[in-house]
Amino acid sequence: MAPSHSFHVHASHQHLHWSNALTPALTVPSGAELTLDLPDGGGNQITRENASAGTALSSFEFARSDPCVGPIYVEGAEPGDVLRVDILEVEPSEGYGWTAVFRGFGVLCGDEEFGGEQSLKIWDLSSAATTGSLIFKPSNPRILIPYAPFLGIVGVAPSAAGEHPTVPPMPETGGNIDTKYLTAGSSLFLPVKVRGALLSCGDAHAAQGDGEVCGTAVEMRARARIRVTVEKDKGNGNGKGWVKGPWVLTAPAEKRRQQQQQSGERAKAEAGDVGEKDSREYMCLGIDPDLREATRKAVRGVIDWLEAEKGLTRVEGYMLASVAGNLKMCEVVDMPNYAIGCSIPLSIFVS
Repeated sequence: MAPSHSFHVHASHQHLHWSNALTPALTVPSGAELTLDLPDGGGNQITRENASAGTALSSFEFARSDPCVGPIYVEGAEPGDVLRVDILEVEPSEGYGWTAVFRGFGVLCGDEEFGGEQSLKIWDLSSAATTGSLIFKPSNPRILIPYAPFLGIVGVAPSAAGEHPTVPPMPETGGNIDTKYLTAGSSLFLPVKVRGALLSCGDAHAAQGDGEVCGTAVEMRARARIRVTVEKDKGNGNGKGWVKGPWVLTAPAEKRRQQQQQSGERAKAEAGDVGEKDSREYMCLGIDPDLREATRKAVRGVIDWLEAEKGLTRVEGYMLASVAGNLKMCEVVDMPNYAIGCSIPLSIFVS
């Protein structure tokens, strides 16, 4: 991935908490493209060498997990605005990834069969970009996982003072949302709470299922290319905005197919490309320690958007969310917060 611009954030600019007092690693104008070198979600603690030696998990320190790279100060971003983050490319920077079952982590950590011994799987990522898949099992049966790299952490600084951990997602400002729909070609919208937004990214995954139920995905070191744009009309600056928490505009279906069915040619994913029929979805993420309240937040967010952008009444929006919307359990392991998505397919809007 050759950057066509001068903005780059090195992996040395890491932090393990969210704070509006962090010194920016970089200042960029609205509309800038930049690349970031990202450690994996374990802080690069797991290597091929210590995995082979059988020491990777016994020496693993959870306190070093989920490092973020940044923050990035975006000129012109003010509280009440929205920061749009277009995901342009996500690629592994090493030829391997890993998935682990850690003691005391994951939705089944209370089950005896998963609560004791820890397990680690190393994945070969060297040919993933050309084959479009990852080998889970080579035979009996052969199991292939679609290669769909994305960023698990994308967030901006909260308004509240102090230091906030990076592991649970933040209800308003995103962070460790682990939402697999943030692949190349997608966009994330975040409400700005502090001047400059102070954006950070991290925790790239080569593949993940909705929920990330065992606690890890296919964790990988990565380089990402993104575009950041300040938008003034979607936030609460005028009291009428609908972006009150993280919103995802998914990649067009042709972009997702391109990533999964490549034959030696890299996908040229540029956010916003749309075919004749819009195959994208708009998805609001509701984040809360209570599963039902997280769901309510996601549905209310969709109603807010349908009212503000499509001219529907709130009752019409509620009905449309029921007949055309889809709920997704995007993240259910980074306690205490759940991340529940409610999405609306854009293909239903025909004029």
